[in-house]
Amino acid sequence: MAGILYRSAQVLGRGLRPCWVASHNSHCRLKSSKADVEAAEPKEGAVFAPLDTFTEEEGMLRDVVRKFAQDRIAPLVKAMDAESKMDKSVIQGLFDLGLMGIEVDPKYGGTGASFFSAILVIEELAKVDPSVSVFCDIQNTLITTLFQRLGTEEQKETYLRRLCSDMVGSFCLSEAGSGSDAFSLKTTAQKHKDYYLINGSKMWISSSEQAGVFLVMANADTSAGYRGITCFIVPKETEGFHIGKKEDKLGLRASSTCALTFDNVKVPESNILGNFGHGYKYAIGMLNEGRIGIAAQMVGLAQGCFDHTIPYTKQRIQFGKRIFDFQGMQHQISQVATQLEAARLLTYNAARLKEAGRPFKKEACMAKYFASEVAGTTTSKCLEWMGGVGFTKDYPIEKYYRDAKIGTIYEGTSNIQLSTIAKLIDEQY
Repeated sequence: MAGILYRSAQVLGRGLRPCWVASHNSHCRLKSSKADVEAAEPKEGAVFAPLDTFTEEEGMLRDVVRKFAQDRIAPLVKAMDAESKMDKSVIQGLFDLGLMGIEVDPKYGGTGASFFSAILVIEELAKVDPSVSVFCDIQNTLITTLFQRLGTEEQKETYLRRLCSDMVGSFCLSEAGSGSDAFSLKTTAQKHKDYYLINGSKMWISSSEQAGVFLVMANADTSAGYRGITCFIVPKETEGFHIGKKEDKLGLRASSTCALTFDNVKVPESNILGNFGHGYKYAIGMLNEGRIGIAAQMVGLAQGCFDHTIPYTKQRIQFGKRIFDFQGMQHQISQVATQLEAARLLTYNAARLKEAGRPFKKEACMAKYFASEVAGTTTSKCLEWMGGVGFTKDYPIEKYYRDAKIGTIYEGTSNIQLSTIAKLIDEQY
């Protein structure tokens, strides 16, 4: 196993990094992944590939992550869920493979891969354990991305390098009174000479138990309304900063979710990330990208549940034949498989649009909305197809079912996604 991980680390973090950088920065034609797509001769003049076609590097990355998830995460899933705690070896493995800084420039210790590569990683991890998937998702689509885009050189050297090697980050926006209405937050940051005092509280903060640094949205100019919201870097050990009890959740139990309190937390002015008063812009931008990550998580979750269920329907005999052979079952399975494929293609399309620098907000909302709904349908149907055993903890189906529910809630509820899609359609016409 050690040899496999060492070779995987070479593939992810060292050996293929120049290739990923090249593929990320150039407009090369996609190469088919041997595992998924059989290469065919393109028609004369054709320059586009199917959405589920990967570059050679993306395919290799996905295969490495798939093996890591099966070998290192799968044996621990049940215990992590029961104990509501992520195993330290899993976290260390994510860092060792370069999966906690996928898009980060190699000069800061990152893998230097593409946004689409991060989406593939999130999907593959979710097939085995959605808790691990969201842990990796937040680090990549929110934390390291914000530092890389907005950080000063000193901030990057101080935090970005560690975020790629041994430090977990946490994104702090939601509060007890500001969920979907995120910018009605009450946490404040009052200026005193060359520092700020942060006071307030946050709720539902993912990865907070393991995090070493927190990106905190606080209003530094309440007279300006939401335009006073500013992003502050708050190290875990800062005086006056407290991490509350871990929530006892229905699903994603291995992913820690805690409340945070800030009691005159003193942070220097140099700990502002980006521009003063631009926190709301950063939050909107990151959540748009993050929604593609959640869509990938839901697609992977649904696929993992489906993959565990279908073999059972082919083995279970009732009335002298496999339950898979009953027409009523076949139609349900076909409908779910079609919805799952549609959700994957919506997600991949949104990711490719983002990566190409094209508008993607509507497509991200569509992907997040649809994939979350499909995950709920898929896991519910799979549990029904499994019958009584699906309702027990002897099989992983009930866990997928519990994990899926959060998809319609976090990073924008399904209703918020529908409202945003409608607004964009209104503008379009």
